[in-house]
Amino acid sequence: MDDIYSARILKHAGNVTRVGVLDNAKASASAHSKLCGSRLTVHLDLEDGRVSDFSHELKACALGQASSAIMAEAIIGATAAEIRDAREKMRAMLKDGGDGPDGRFSEMRCLLPVKDYPARHGSVMLTFEATLKALDQLEEREAPEAAERRPEAVERRNV
Repeated sequence: MDDIYSARILKHAGNVTRVGVLDNAKASASAHSKLCGSRLTVHLDLEDGRVSDFSHELKACALGQASSAIMAEAIIGATAAEIRDAREKMRAMLKDGGDGPDGRFSEMRCLLPVKDYPARHGSVMLTFEATLKALDQLEEREAPEAAERRPEAVERRNV
């Protein structure tokens, strides 16, 4: 288990930025990992289809903190499509031997050792789940019919 608490992961966990409530956030959403008890709320703003501001409030284990720290470092300027793609690649890395996110989210690959500990997957994915819930809120306000048909929105409601 020492490999999932590498110096690199612990460095991220100890250097979480963008902490707190974002005043005038256009969307906020929370996620909770039942297994480890980690909780996360994200606040974000979009401008011209890209994340223009982001903050988070978290009470999480070291892995949840590391993942959230990486998200905070990488998300500004990202599109919803980039974030959804990173989430799917992260999930594939943990469950199916995929390579993990690339581009702005490539640092998430440092969490690869977590793949061998399925009980820890939820804490690593928490930042993606909360962020995508917030993005879903924004998209539902802009185009309720289109957002309702999106498969991942339906999947999250059924979990």
